[in-house]
Amino acid sequence: MLKGSSPLIFERSTAGRFAYSLPTLEVEKKELSSVVDDKFIRKTKAELPEIAELDLMRHYTELSNRNHGVDTGFYPLGSCTMKYNPKINERVARIPGFAMSHPLQNDSQIQGSLEIVYDMQEHLKEITGMDEISLQPAAGAQGEWTALLMIKAFHDSNGDTERTEVIVPDSAHGTNPASAVVAGLDVVTVRSNDKGQVDIDHLKEVVGDKTCAIMLTNPNTLGIFEEEIIEIRDIVHGAGGKLYYDGANLNAIMSKVRPGDMGFDAVHLNLHKTFTGPHGGGGPGSGPIGVKSDLAPFLPSPLIVKDGDNYKVEHDVPQSVGRVKAHFGNFGIFLRAYTYIRTMGPDGLKAVSDYAVLNANYMMRRLEGTYHVPYPQHCKHEFVLSASAQKKRGARTLDIAKRLLDFGYHPPTVYFPTNVEECMMIEPTETEAKETLDGFIDTLIQIDKEIDENLDVVLEAPHTTVIGRLDETQAARNPVLRFSLEDIKEEK
Repeated sequence: MLKGSSPLIFERSTAGRFAYSLPTLEVEKKELSSVVDDKFIRKTKAELPEIAELDLMRHYTELSNRNHGVDTGFYPLGSCTMKYNPKINERVARIPGFAMSHPLQNDSQIQGSLEIVYDMQEHLKEITGMDEISLQPAAGAQGEWTALLMIKAFHDSNGDTERTEVIVPDSAHGTNPASAVVAGLDVVTVRSNDKGQVDIDHLKEVVGDKTCAIMLTNPNTLGIFEEEIIEIRDIVHGAGGKLYYDGANLNAIMSKVRPGDMGFDAVHLNLHKTFTGPHGGGGPGSGPIGVKSDLAPFLPSPLIVKDGDNYKVEHDVPQSVGRVKAHFGNFGIFLRAYTYIRTMGPDGLKAVSDYAVLNANYMMRRLEGTYHVPYPQHCKHEFVLSASAQKKRGARTLDIAKRLLDFGYHPPTVYFPTNVEECMMIEPTETEAKETLDGFIDTLIQIDKEIDENLDVVLEAPHTTVIGRLDETQAARNPVLRFSLEDIKEEK
């Protein structure tokens, strides 16, 4: 049994107990082997826990109480925008006419749902400055991959088949190079300059006839706005490439500046981040893509279009890169994001960016006397600290992150971007109050003091969690990925 926890569900198991009672089978029973290949039929009874319904409920409730999320505590995960999810979004997503509709229904039966999808596309066009939108991709990384497939298809359609390189900054999100590789493209890294922005001279060296696209987020992963974005646009467009906008950091610039106006040709958005859909647990996510008109013919099919006063699903998209997600994407997340956008309005979305930027700069300025700030200019929605000085005194960034758990905080992103030594990347979002920010700041300052006064309490953290400090080497080399019933049997 783990320290401070109730018994595991297998430890609760008692032979003969059960949590349900099924009615007697009223149809003729057939031998399983007559309908299922024998190789798929279990030869021994599954060793499932035998447990009463009340104990089952307690088991899952306890597990849920162990989770950390934006509803339970501060979640300053840099580059991930873990903001509050308004509960009105959930109520709208559960309206029966939406929740009970099915994408295979006739178009005439789901006009309301199709209208929501179409109207959402129109809102995102306005927010991004793009000409066309597809809501189909299931998450940001899939949106990246889909957009790169479209850019590659565009070049191929023009006979430009040698454009196989994607330029990615050294501070980029890890999904950028990964998406490029999965799309069958080669990755070329462009350096950052001493201001944390794209090194223009190096960009001129790496761009060329093989350039398919450059992948950027602006502000970038360091939380810094790319001041030379227009020159970057001219360099890449001048070489025949396209500009791709990673929308993970859009929270900093909504209603301020649009990717389309900066010169980007394609963009993905994270509805489950920027637009308050639930985030985490493996999904559901939503990563719509927007493109300029010359890329529009290659959008995933089907498309949701307006036909007079009606809305329809258009499957005839001859140059489409094909379907990337079942049906139209994650409709429930569209509803949540749509509710958020309509609730906030243009002025509200602008205020979101105002407060996100204000919160990040406030935190950075309060912490710069304790932790090293490698890029001291004003940041946007997030910023990076370095614990390089703390490392010299005996505690690494990882130790500080583990110690934060003892105070009820989820740690920020650590060791990323990789071009900052002992990096911590912090994004407070606009939804956190000053008192919360001050509490987190004071805790980081306290941990810094502990390094001098009681180093072991930092190095041995966390102390209050169900599972304490893991052996990192063993966890990496010999991970335990499967539950073992034999361990429970031996304990009994």
